[in-house]
Amino acid sequence: MKPSLQRLRAEWAPSIPRELLAGAVATFALIPEVIAFSFVAGVDPAVGLFASFVISLVIAFAGGRPAMVSAAAGSVALVAAPLMASHGLQYLLAAGLLAGLVQVGFGLLRLGVLVRFVSSSVRTGFVNALAILIFAAQWPHLQAANGIGWAMLALGLALIYGLPLLPGRAFTLIPPPLICVLVLTLLSQALGLPLATVADLGRLPEALPSLALPAVPLSLETLRIIALPALAIAMVGLLESVLTAAVVDEMTETPSDKNRECSGLGLANIGASLFGGIAGCGMIGQAVGNVKYGGRGRLSTLFAGVFLLLLMVLLKPWVSQVPVMALVAIMVMVSASTFDWKSLRALVVHPRSSSAVMLATVVVTIATHNLAAGVGIGVLLSGVLFAVKVSRMLEVRAEDDAATGLRTWRVTGQVFFASADAFIEAFDILDVERRPVRIDLARAHFWDITAVAALDKVVERLRHHGCVVEVVGLNEASAVLIDRLGARAGEAA
Repeated sequence: MKPSLQRLRAEWAPSIPRELLAGAVATFALIPEVIAFSFVAGVDPAVGLFASFVISLVIAFAGGRPAMVSAAAGSVALVAAPLMASHGLQYLLAAGLLAGLVQVGFGLLRLGVLVRFVSSSVRTGFVNALAILIFAAQWPHLQAANGIGWAMLALGLALIYGLPLLPGRAFTLIPPPLICVLVLTLLSQALGLPLATVADLGRLPEALPSLALPAVPLSLETLRIIALPALAIAMVGLLESVLTAAVVDEMTETPSDKNRECSGLGLANIGASLFGGIAGCGMIGQAVGNVKYGGRGRLSTLFAGVFLLLLMVLLKPWVSQVPVMALVAIMVMVSASTFDWKSLRALVVHPRSSSAVMLATVVVTIATHNLAAGVGIGVLLSGVLFAVKVSRMLEVRAEDDAATGLRTWRVTGQVFFASADAFIEAFDILDVERRPVRIDLARAHFWDITAVAALDKVVERLRHHGCVVEVVGLNEASAVLIDRLGARAGEAA
């Protein structure tokens, strides 16, 4: 087989049967979530389901992360809901179209690398919070369940977790969630059990989606209405997709193109909006389920979307009879699989700052039901704690030469906005009045304008007290910065 064909097969379908089966599992995991998130956004379930089909189809070809599952997601639904409530579906579709254009631009500008600034603690908090939100989304179904519903849930979980323990190739080839759906549906129909079904969750699609531009006026007023919601949809979608891609990277131990993922998501949202669907993004629970059951290539993503459309349109009478508890069982499994259980033990092992960042990300995300807010707080807290930690590593030590009277201050560490005040306070000006002074910066690095201003201030104060100041040992980067920004320090050097 030629190298190009090998590469193509590795990217699309390392194992066609497993790709198809994993994509089917992802589809069944998508159905309850997409319908629930459609209600959150205030749109008909058909709008969310059509969007998920189009997004899966486009992202399979245009995305940067094979085996990624993207669809109408809760984080985007939360942002979209106010616009839907105030101006209706057509303006929401226009906002999704604009958000897609922003995301394409984001990818073309190669801004996907910004995910590198999201620490491991924030990613863990993001994953854990999402797992909790996925489980919380099932809580209304659990509260409404009767004894029979709880028994079916227990049976579904027993099938999902018990079948892999049995001998036989069938139980490893066919994903247990699919067996769970089939068994519980047949059982409920055969016994006539009084259980809520998928049909009870909302109106399902009755025809294929059609292509059309959003029916809104092409005016500055329309742009004013949709601009901020579109930007929020774009940023939340990018954040969740890139972080989900990073999680799949770790699970599969393979890299992905984050910039292509950003552009691909934009194209997917443009397509979804043109076909009457709401915008979406990466769905970590479904992506984890896809990978868990063998999805490694783009075929699993493509089939998840195609199978969703087949189920919703061609097999709607059968799908409408699937018990909700079968889907709840799958989502409970996805929630448990998504949660990083090792992080609980790590709370007492990792540094307190890392644990605080992870917990803050979880708490804010759950409190706001907004993944972007949780990650934003986590990144901000990570930056602050890192700056505090590095600032404490600064050391200024004084040495005196009795023969010449020379006072030498040796500076070790990083000088920047968080350590600049400590740098200034380390110099005892009155103790060296009218003496020769040397500031040795061979083991120091100056990072920003605040650090340069601090050095300027120290030099100015020493000169004011009659000292002859010599600044030595600057590394090249610090010297260039000081030459550009530091008048007095540059003269002293």
